[in-house]
Amino acid sequence: MTNTSSAGLYRRLLAYVVRQRLIFGLALAAVALDAAGQGLFFYLLRPLVDETIAAPDPTFSLWLPGLVLAAVLLRIVGNFGGVFGMEWVGRRLIADLRGELFARYLELPASHFDRESSGQMISRITYNAEQVAQAATTALIGSVRDVFTVIALVTVMIIQSWRLTLTMLLLVPVIALVVTVISHRFRRISGRIQDSMGDVTHVTEEAVDGHEVVKIFGGQARERAAFARINEGNRVLHLRLTATQLVSSSMIQLAAGLAVILLLVIAASDFMRAEVTAGIFMSVLAAMVACIPPLKRLTKMHAVIEKGLAAADSIFRLLDSPAEPDSGDIDPGRVKGRIEFRSVGFQYPNTDQAALKDIELSIPAGSVTALVGRSGSGKSTLVKLLPRFYLPSSGKILIDDIDIADFRLAALRRQVALVSQDVVLFNDTVAANIAYGVPGEVSRDRIIEAARQAHALEFIERLPQGLDTPVGEDGALLSGGQRQRLAIARALLKNAPILILDEATSALDAESERAVQAALEALMSDRTTLVIAHRLATVRKADQVVVLDQGRIHELGSHEALLARADGLYHHLHRLQLQDSPAEA
Repeated sequence: MTNTSSAGLYRRLLAYVVRQRLIFGLALAAVALDAAGQGLFFYLLRPLVDETIAAPDPTFSLWLPGLVLAAVLLRIVGNFGGVFGMEWVGRRLIADLRGELFARYLELPASHFDRESSGQMISRITYNAEQVAQAATTALIGSVRDVFTVIALVTVMIIQSWRLTLTMLLLVPVIALVVTVISHRFRRISGRIQDSMGDVTHVTEEAVDGHEVVKIFGGQARERAAFARINEGNRVLHLRLTATQLVSSSMIQLAAGLAVILLLVIAASDFMRAEVTAGIFMSVLAAMVACIPPLKRLTKMHAVIEKGLAAADSIFRLLDSPAEPDSGDIDPGRVKGRIEFRSVGFQYPNTDQAALKDIELSIPAGSVTALVGRSGSGKSTLVKLLPRFYLPSSGKILIDDIDIADFRLAALRRQVALVSQDVVLFNDTVAANIAYGVPGEVSRDRIIEAARQAHALEFIERLPQGLDTPVGEDGALLSGGQRQRLAIARALLKNAPILILDEATSALDAESERAVQAALEALMSDRTTLVIAHRLATVRKADQVVVLDQGRIHELGSHEALLARADGLYHHLHRLQLQDSPAEA
């Protein structure tokens, strides 16, 4: 489990920084130079006033400008090195965190995606990662620089007059009080801001992805209202955080003001008048005033750190969440494809009713099994168990008499190709999308042959760049039928022994469907195929038809045998012209 204490989170963050210890060390050295340059400048105020203005000393005035120039150069070099080094380490940390998050997203079980919105996941990898880097690098380096600056300035003040410097002690209890009282409020508000940003991303993504539905059903007002509510909540949270920062900063400024007043009173007293020269007074006063900005920044940095820790908590919880179980060690190469479901039951997390109950089903290798039934009967759930997107709640599934739980996950999924009604294409070329399921380099001839078998070559050749034409985000530049045929070509090229077709021809017009149906029949001839389909042409040619109802196998047999049962569910569904109804999963 993630250590959610501030100290534990920060130690874990610093482990990322330590990976870049050389650059980070140089950045720390640079900010130390910056602080030393500032301290030197304020130290030189004493001789500047006493030796060149109050009582001019020609000898001293020759090397004083050189020291001032040295102080300026120290600050320039230190500031450049500190800021650039901080940015270098910060961007490296962000890249590392995002890389680990993205890798974890690819390994998470399907149940995680059921629970968390894509907006929250996108916000974590974009907004939250930036906040973490701010806490681990910008705030850390900034805090170190300000601490070094305060130390340098206090050192100057002590050298000039330790008695006057005692007035700075007034700031210590105030700073401690500010840090203690409001740090928890920073953390609480920052955590709510992380969630709020995820909600903003989620609502925006839904409206953008579903813009056609929003427009056709007149949902603009509803979406605007939903976004306005979340957007306003985010605005209020940021204002609360800003108000908290300003209160803490104001308290520091008030304490500093009182310290300056006390300094003036003490310096003007008879007790100190003989000891304090004009140069000493100006040096101490200027150094004390110069301490105020870094002290104020330190309180703000604390807010940045708390925001980063809230973001880090979210990120580390995700990184610590378990990946898909992959305890199997069997890799049989290419399986024959004989599938058996033995007393398989499944229930989705946080639901009261089982999605599948006591499924007993044997599927011979090379056969075609059609899954039909009403919406919600368990068809899609059944095929999702086969590549182990979900693990059965009871029973087991075997391929070639091997429990799929004993397969290595990659080896199991290498046996399966999928063509679904919701085609997923990547923002790449046509060729890259067809070759997506084959590791390594794929010859152009193999890609062309797969496209030809899927009857996709006829439209690919008409595209501006042929196979090298970008398809756009999720294939937005292609029609539904074209996307579907690319998905079929991808499955053809993978050449897996087990094929899952989830309404694979649902997006095709009549002419395209006939062409693709012929390709699918050739593809299914030597593969074990599970078909979720309402198309009568597909169901009629299946070796067996499994009729599911309320998670159970209600009927099992050939198309003709089931159709002959006048009182059967399959006969009823067929009578309702199931083959012409929309795709259901």
